[in-house]
Amino acid sequence: MKVVNSLPRVYLAAGRLALKRPWSYQSCIRQAASFSTAQGAGDRHEGHPPTAPPFAVSDPSSAAEPRFVASVHRALERSGMARIKLAFPDPGSRFLEELVCSFHAHHGHRLPITHSASRGWFWDVRPSDGTVIPLQTAHHRARSETMADFPWHTDCSYEGAPPRFFGLHVLQHDRYGGGTLSAMNIERLGAALSPEARRALRRDEFVITIPPEFIKDRSKTSIVGNIMAGGDGGGGGGGDETGSVMMRYRRDLLEPTTTAAARALRELDMLLDGSAGGGNLAATSTVHLKASDCQAGTIILMDNRRWLHARNHIRDPERHLRRIRWDAIPFPQE
Repeated sequence: MKVVNSLPRVYLAAGRLALKRPWSYQSCIRQAASFSTAQGAGDRHEGHPPTAPPFAVSDPSSAAEPRFVASVHRALERSGMARIKLAFPDPGSRFLEELVCSFHAHHGHRLPITHSASRGWFWDVRPSDGTVIPLQTAHHRARSETMADFPWHTDCSYEGAPPRFFGLHVLQHDRYGGGTLSAMNIERLGAALSPEARRALRRDEFVITIPPEFIKDRSKTSIVGNIMAGGDGGGGGGGDETGSVMMRYRRDLLEPTTTAAARALRELDMLLDGSAGGGNLAATSTVHLKASDCQAGTIILMDNRRWLHARNHIRDPERHLRRIRWDAIPFPQE
C-alpha cells in the first residue's frame, strides 16, 4: 500500500525488503484487524514478522485488572509488540502509566526511567521550535521534536542499562499521512549478518555519544560498549532467558574504535539501507504502522531490544505522541 508522502531511503528498502467500578474482562477486550504492512494484507506471506495483537479497551480500570494486564504482557513476550485502542479520552496518559505500574507489580518489570535531568517518566513526541511549544530540555532540541524522518534506532542506546520496553500514546495522529512508524525484527537482522560481523558487534569497541538533551550527568557525555548481544550461543543475559539476538543502535551516535568494528558497522549499514540483500531482509522482517493504524487513543508497546524502529517525515505539525520507557536492564556484555 502506498504511503501518501515520499519515503526516505531506509523506508524504500523496508518497503521492498485499580479504579472503583467492577470490570468485565470479556466485554473490554476484543480482537481487531491486525497492523498493515508495506505490502498490504493481501500480499502477506509465510515468514512475515508477527504484528502486534490489538486490544480494544472501554474501561480505564482495565489497566489494573490482572487478567487484562497478563494478556497484554503475554503479547509482548510472544511477539515483542502490542497495540491498545482506548475508547475513552485520556489526555494525561494515565492508563498507560497505570498499565506500566501493573507490569511492575505483577510481572517484575522495573519502573520507568526518567528521560533527562529535567524530565520525568513521560516525554512528548511532537514538533517544536522552542517558541509556541517550548523545548523539553532547555537549549537542546531532540530529534523527536522535529518533523524530519528518524532512521532505524533503538531507544536509549546511549544508556548502560537501556529500557527493555517503550510505550507510545497517540494523542493526535498525523492527519496528512506522515509519521509512519516502522519496526524491523532484530533476530532476523542479526541472522542476515556474517558471523564475523556479529562477533565484532558484540565486542566493547564502540563509543556511543549521549545526545545533549538526554544528558543526566554533565560529566558523562558518552559510553563505550557493544551494540549487539546474544545469538551464536552468546546468551541473552540481562534478564532475557531466550538467548536471542538483541541490539542497542542509533547510527548517528556510534563511533567504532577498531577496524573490525568499523567493518561490521558498514555491513550492518548496508543491510539497513537496502544494499547487500537488505531489501529482501526488510520485506520479511519489517512492519509499517501508518497513521490510519494508530489514530488518536492508540497505545503502542514495543520491546526495545527485539525491534529497531524508525519514523518517516511528519506532515502534521500538530501530531502528538507521549512516550514512556521502562524495565531498564544493563545491556549484556560478552
